[in-house]
Amino acid sequence: MKRNIVLAKGRSLPIREYPLMMGIVNVTPDSFSDGGRYATVDQAVERAVALVAQGADILDLGAESTRPGATPVGEQEEMDRLLPVLQAVVKQTTVPISVDTMKSRVAREALHVGASIINDVTAMRFDPDMAAVVAQSAAGIVMMHMQGMPTTMQESPRYDSVVDDVRMFFVERIAAAERAGIAKSQIVLDPGFGFGKLLIHNLELLNHLSSFDQLGCPMLVGLSRKAFLGKILDRPVQDREWGTAAAVALAVDRGASIIRVHDVANMRDVVMVAAAVRAATHTSKQEDYA
Repeated sequence: MKRNIVLAKGRSLPIREYPLMMGIVNVTPDSFSDGGRYATVDQAVERAVALVAQGADILDLGAESTRPGATPVGEQEEMDRLLPVLQAVVKQTTVPISVDTMKSRVAREALHVGASIINDVTAMRFDPDMAAVVAQSAAGIVMMHMQGMPTTMQESPRYDSVVDDVRMFFVERIAAAERAGIAKSQIVLDPGFGFGKLLIHNLELLNHLSSFDQLGCPMLVGLSRKAFLGKILDRPVQDREWGTAAAVALAVDRGASIIRVHDVANMRDVVMVAAAVRAATHTSKQEDYA
């Protein structure tokens, strides 16, 4: 059974029978989905408050785009974008706040201001000091699988077996985190849909998501409006909500613990129905063998 997720400042999040909803707040001018829409502090705070009202259990703030081909942002610029928004959001909401960063100094400052989770797309491989920051703060840490880096990750991703390769990556990163003094109860895993993966890789990972349960950590999935959905549907990013809904329902059925989305209100309905069906199915199986 999955445990509560331990967060910074003595907080924790229960892993319940239906997944937690993580609402996305991008404070970047070049995000693939909503770049520039929440570039000011007031816009970002308004968006954060709205997502919580829609049912977000966690807010995920990002100040550096990690879309395919994105240009890296300097440490100071990332903090200049992020920290004023984070300071304001902390005053306006009570839900745990995750900060999407791969830089240890940004993470340290964000945790000091009030964040309680670090969402690192490099799984603490980019910055060698990140693990120490997470260990010392007892923050939650989302470790995502990504082949390559955002600037080049979609050029020619290759796997012997994407499911096996991602599983072995997680085993190695969990071990590295524990060696650094990070408790397993702090760790959340993210298979990294769209990060160094072709269409077939994303589909295989979604189909076999439940195979990662054996690792003993909650699984976060970020499927919202992703490019692989656009390839299936032949639709632009703003028209992928129905495709997102289908993918989210499948992820819930396969055991996802946290769903990271732009549209919390509608996707929460999808999650609740899919989780109810999954729970009823498991109950029926148990009764059949009672």
